[in-house]
Amino acid sequence: MEDGNQMINVVYEDNHIIVVEKPVNIPVQADDSKDLDFLSMIKKYIKDKYNKPGNVYVGLVHRLDRPVGGIMVFAKTSKAASRLSEQVRLNKIKKVYHAVIEGKPLKEGHLEDYLLKDSKTNTTKVNKNGKLSILDYKLISTVENLSLVKVFLKTGRSHQIRVQFSSRNLPLYGDQRYNKNAKVGQQIALYATSLSFEHPTTKENLTFELDLPNKYPWNIHNINNF
Repeated sequence: MEDGNQMINVVYEDNHIIVVEKPVNIPVQADDSKDLDFLSMIKKYIKDKYNKPGNVYVGLVHRLDRPVGGIMVFAKTSKAASRLSEQVRLNKIKKVYHAVIEGKPLKEGHLEDYLLKDSKTNTTKVNKNGKLSILDYKLISTVENLSLVKVFLKTGRSHQIRVQFSSRNLPLYGDQRYNKNAKVGQQIALYATSLSFEHPTTKENLTFELDLPNKYPWNIHNINNF
């Protein structure tokens, strides 16, 4: 479905949920930029597809940073939103990301840090007064000192993946906020590729996956075998 110049890739949809691919550089919800946000795009898609009068309900249960693209689930009813939000709270929604980082990490790793968010600057840093943040990763390949890693997120802190790797001198390619080597115009190489959760009404365990973008720096790696 096209809204302006934006295309919505609907991965799955039923009466309770809609699973979609968020484009890069689109805010998930309205912010100070006043740019078109993804939540509004989803509402318009549903309103147009089903000729719904008045306001359309779409529940936001998790987020992706504005520059990051990938798989997301939205609720189409308040009951679904409540049940999915509870899964988020209990860390029952499993999220997998892929990232391209500068440098070569160990073949696999377990990262634990305490991260503290500064809401005024919208930045996060390692700080003993912060919240425990955990992820596991697996190295897929390294080409030209750029490593493709698969990231299994255990907690959902703001900018978590970006900060945990950058604090170990393994910053994400193109990360304008946490990578001092990032050049203007580069796109952060972080993508939400897999989402697993329990359907809010049928209780079925669902997993949805996306392919990686077929562009640099992703395509210097064997992205068909990740």
